[in-house]
Amino acid sequence: MFYDLIIAPLTESATQRALLGGSLVAIVCGVIGCYVILRRMAFLGDALSHAMLAGVTAGYLFMQAFFNRETHAGAMLVGSLLAGLFTVTAISFVSKISRIKEDAAIGIMYTGVFAAGGLLASYFSERIHVDIYHFVMGSSVLVIDDSELWMMAIVAAILLAIVIIFFRQFQITSFDPVMASSLGISVIAFDYLLTACTSLVVVSAVPLVGVILVVGMLVTPAATAYLISDRLGRMQVLAAIFGITSVFGGMYISTWVGKISTGPMIVLFATLQFLFVLLVAPRYGILADWLRRRSMVPQQLVEDVLGCFRKDPKAALSKSVVNKYVSAKPEEIRRAIRWLDSRDWLDVDGDQLQLTDTGRQEAVRLLRAHRLWETYLQHLGMPETELHDRAHVLEHMHDEETVDYLDDKLGHPLQDPHGADIPIDEVKLTSGSKVKIANLREGHEGTIESLEGKLTGPSLTVGGHIKVGPRKENGEVWTLRLADGRWVELDHSAADSIVVKLD
Repeated sequence: MFYDLIIAPLTESATQRALLGGSLVAIVCGVIGCYVILRRMAFLGDALSHAMLAGVTAGYLFMQAFFNRETHAGAMLVGSLLAGLFTVTAISFVSKISRIKEDAAIGIMYTGVFAAGGLLASYFSERIHVDIYHFVMGSSVLVIDDSELWMMAIVAAILLAIVIIFFRQFQITSFDPVMASSLGISVIAFDYLLTACTSLVVVSAVPLVGVILVVGMLVTPAATAYLISDRLGRMQVLAAIFGITSVFGGMYISTWVGKISTGPMIVLFATLQFLFVLLVAPRYGILADWLRRRSMVPQQLVEDVLGCFRKDPKAALSKSVVNKYVSAKPEEIRRAIRWLDSRDWLDVDGDQLQLTDTGRQEAVRLLRAHRLWETYLQHLGMPETELHDRAHVLEHMHDEETVDYLDDKLGHPLQDPHGADIPIDEVKLTSGSKVKIANLREGHEGTIESLEGKLTGPSLTVGGHIKVGPRKENGEVWTLRLADGRWVELDHSAADSIVVKLD
């Protein structure tokens, strides 16, 4: 049975020719399709495929009028390429000289060119022997003749050579056209070269899958590769592989069933392949995203757990206490605790939880933000009974820049509205750090690094040693003790103009 289903078809010359031709088309579709995906040109590929009808009919008429003979592959190649380039030029012309956007211009021009091809095919129907159904839906891959196979081989060789030679230029113009221009690369020239390559791909793929489905062959394998690769070269190799598997899978299924067209089956197989990869892709797949979201712990929940240690960051708490004060489901709280434990922010000993040094620093940062927000809300006139709850919401905006801005605008308060001390920024106020005196508290010592503005204390000099004393007048005046024992008083503006390197 395995031999009859898998091996036997490979012994037939028609099947071998079909697989070879289909694989050549799949490779070039995958390689060029990567640029189509990255540049968001899928609709343009659709336009080029429809413009082919005008190119094919014009090619037939040209060969009959001037050479008195019919041709198929040559007329399709040359005529379709010219029709495609004409369509792209017309789209560019319309979008640049009018207020019509490019997407609308594409819809206008490709339908017009397609309609012109249909008119030529109908008016000269007795002279043009084009099977419209197979042109639109694709012929059976098993009846590819030698001329079409040679055309596919030539197109594949030309396109792969172009991509290899100009890989760097295509890469830069696809990802950063501005940088490409600064490097002296003609972005417009490579845009037209890529358009010509896309036209050749469409020409080679239409006999296999038809006008309607050619965009699927051009885009779907490349999109599948895009789900599992972040590098262009690897993406192009994977796209070619996915294209080849689509050809093999579609051809075999079509052969087994016997009553379905090969072209649509190839594209359907490519689509099913895309959906499968979309489901299981390790980084960008649906399952991976679901697992990430399932294991992800909201930042607010993490901070709520840390906030349970607000009163005493060095204390140990039971899990039941945390469950009592955190508004979340028990499973979500357990996940947050596991996340904190994995980051070494929390020591978990049975039912007891205690912050590590790193976790304590984060809890102190959160506590500092909470108390500064309470002070700020009081400054705005909010009733004291509402301060805690409102600050609990705002404390999650505790990035350094925001909290430092609040601290400075409030004049670096020492206590919150409830009389509790506002913690210092332990990360910044370490030995060797250079900070403004306004950020220091009583007991800090250091050497003056710089002085800005006019100061009332003439004895303050760069290199002088100071020790911060207690604040006066409700925390609005800073006192400094100099090396010779004298004291200097500074207001907020002056304290903000002196930078000290802490001992």
